[in-house]
Amino acid sequence: MAEYRFIDRVVEVEELASKLALEKVIAVDTEADSFFHYFDKLCLVQVAASCGTFLIDPLSMPPRGLEPLAPVMANPAIRKIFHAAEYDLFVLSRHCGITVRGLFDTMISAQMLGYPAVGLGALVERHFDIKLSKDQQRTDWSRRPLREAQLDYAASDVIYLVEVAETLERELGEKKRLVWAQAEFAALEQRIWPEREFDVQGYLRIKGARKLTPRGIAVLRELFLWRDKRARDADRPPFKVMGNGTLLDLAQSPPTSRRALGTRRGITDLVQRRFGQELLDAIERGVAGPEHPPLERKQPTGSIRRRLDRRGETRLDELKRWRAVRARELGLDPGVFCPNASLEEIAAVLPRSDEEMRGLSALKPWWAEHFGAEVLRVLHAADAAPPVDDAQAPAERAEEAGGAAPVDSEQPRRKRSRRGRRGSRGGRRRG
Repeated sequence: MAEYRFIDRVVEVEELASKLALEKVIAVDTEADSFFHYFDKLCLVQVAASCGTFLIDPLSMPPRGLEPLAPVMANPAIRKIFHAAEYDLFVLSRHCGITVRGLFDTMISAQMLGYPAVGLGALVERHFDIKLSKDQQRTDWSRRPLREAQLDYAASDVIYLVEVAETLERELGEKKRLVWAQAEFAALEQRIWPEREFDVQGYLRIKGARKLTPRGIAVLRELFLWRDKRARDADRPPFKVMGNGTLLDLAQSPPTSRRALGTRRGITDLVQRRFGQELLDAIERGVAGPEHPPLERKQPTGSIRRRLDRRGETRLDELKRWRAVRARELGLDPGVFCPNASLEEIAAVLPRSDEEMRGLSALKPWWAEHFGAEVLRVLHAADAAPPVDDAQAPAERAEEAGGAAPVDSEQPRRKRSRRGRRGSRGGRRRG
């Protein structure tokens, strides 16, 4: 393990910022504690550069202790290497007011290259034949003092990043995809990070909630609100107070007594003693109160399939066939190459020119520029073909990759371990 310096004083941050201002490239990572707390905190910032590797402890400093780093992070002339940067950028902005410019994301780069595994651990092993430890993936970074194993693990997240980025950038250039990745980096830099707010209708995002009766949804809502209050009071993630599966089970068939409650999945003797009456009270509020209003039919995020007529469905089928072939030629996952939502908007709007193609909200400008002409030819051929009868349409659309997945609100919106493969741009894992 490479040597690193632990920094826990503002004066040391100021000294480090002066050194980093002279660098051309730095690697950055963060650690937070949302897996262990309701009110998550930025617990560690890792930085590696030619001047050394540094682990910065924000919890030991005043609220604005990381402010000296802001000019360095905002300087586009200094390249900042992240792996799966989205959550890092979010926590740096929310907790420190730090904006990042000059971004290079190694996970996005690996996706653009069609790597089968894009986690940091997979990239390091692939290019350097080094296996990174996974034993601290579920560690509580807010606890002090940090153990040596935690510090070694944190340092390993940045010491290889610069070399990984150099390798990926070279491969992107060879495949003429560097401009694609750079467009993704620029879009990520410009993201506006809203304050996280409690979603009072978050119970509808629990898998299976929409299959409940209106009365069952009313009970689920009361249980969901009870759980959030308990989680806030205890500063614990809601899923550690009670799992979504237990909430759903209680809402499907509400128990009316402590004895009946104790027979249900997830209701241990400890839960009975601590929360039994509160749970029954919440259930009673849902049972005795008004039924839940009718739900609007849920559409996948970004989906406009409802707008497609028979011709539109034919266009969508042809677009998916084209995507499957093109993605295979490029060695890309179809959902990474072009998500379903983008194909659906193309099929519904039916652009007739490059300009109209670039104007579609679901298409990234770089993608429309490189593939728009091909898509227009596919659309023209699809409209020239005779309409397909409903009976002849395939029962299942091929290659649904890229569609919106059901959201399980039991898991907090947090940075996940990045050494395993991250399935979407919104999360990251280590492998």
